[in-house]
Amino acid sequence: MAQNALPDDPATTPRSVPLDPWHRRHGARMVTFAGYAMPVQYDPAGDLASRCRGGVLAEHLHTRTHAGLFDVSHMGQATLTGANVATALETLVPGDIAGLKPGRQRYTLLTNEAGGIIDDLMVARLDADRLFLVVNADRKDVDFAHLAANLPEHLILTPHDDRALLALQGPEAAAVMSRLSPDAAALPFMAITAVNLDGIDCLVSRSGYTGEDGFEISIQADHAEALADRLIGQPEVAPIGLGARDSLRLEAGLCLYGNDIDELTSPIEAGLTWVISKRRKTNWDFPGGMVMRDQLDNGVPRRRVGIRPDGRTPARAQTTIVADDGTEAGTITSGGFGPSVNGPIAIGYVRKDLTADGTKLNLIVRGKTIPATVVPLPFTPHRYLR
Repeated sequence: MAQNALPDDPATTPRSVPLDPWHRRHGARMVTFAGYAMPVQYDPAGDLASRCRGGVLAEHLHTRTHAGLFDVSHMGQATLTGANVATALETLVPGDIAGLKPGRQRYTLLTNEAGGIIDDLMVARLDADRLFLVVNADRKDVDFAHLAANLPEHLILTPHDDRALLALQGPEAAAVMSRLSPDAAALPFMAITAVNLDGIDCLVSRSGYTGEDGFEISIQADHAEALADRLIGQPEVAPIGLGARDSLRLEAGLCLYGNDIDELTSPIEAGLTWVISKRRKTNWDFPGGMVMRDQLDNGVPRRRVGIRPDGRTPARAQTTIVADDGTEAGTITSGGFGPSVNGPIAIGYVRKDLTADGTKLNLIVRGKTIPATVVPLPFTPHRYLR
């Protein structure tokens, strides 16, 4: 779910998140990202970064061993309200939303009639008539317009531009959360609840985008700094920028919208078939459903795979993949250095005859040929609470 951590066009004036002054006070290096000024990393010499000196690599490893605090307030938050709201939203996604119980959430996809992915998003059921949505930053205008145009008129979509979103991630996140709210710390994976954290009303889910156990906290924007200070005050927690967020999700084998999935990519190609709930496979009555059914029955020409380049040279997005016989095989969609695995890693799409684990490939990096191998995803095991 988050967007690419590479800077956007520097000529574009970025929007600010509620914690913008907080980041700058604490030495964040800001970049334009998904239309927002966001922290890519924190100054290793700054007070808040003293727990993980060393930039992106240290921030990454701190999250894997302790707990990291991420600002993801650029994401789109909204409430969808009205009678039969879950059944209505289900007409636009392949997930089982009608069967979602209050206090539970689900990762799903907005799809188009060609079977492509408009966006990936989180949907939480707050009660019988209310759903809480979190969508990608630079897709929220597209998503909200799509929902407004395709849902019954009695449903009310309310974007929450007045809210911030913080993510507390890592193996020590639950211990930190237990000091602020035992109720939140006791949440099972993919659950959500309204809680009071130090006198601040929040909506907390147990989920995240790093492969680690953790929590996402939706909070009124004017209370975000107080909560960030409270969390950073815990000995396990360090502020983490979007650079490490990207390497963490890459190690976890998670898709990045705009790189690994888009409107021309189907869930079948992307290895997201599990998102299509069992009940929805009875009628395939969602946009692109019959296209996806045909792809499952007859195969697709390419699939998303994990790739390990030999040596130490990383292969970035748009790197050409070549088969051992010299024919073009596909393209890297996300790539970089994996600090936890101490080597380069990548995700890409290769033609169907090259998807088996252990298949040898070649990557064309700056005019040089780098041998590589298809490997299972994720690169590091998921450690969500189970």
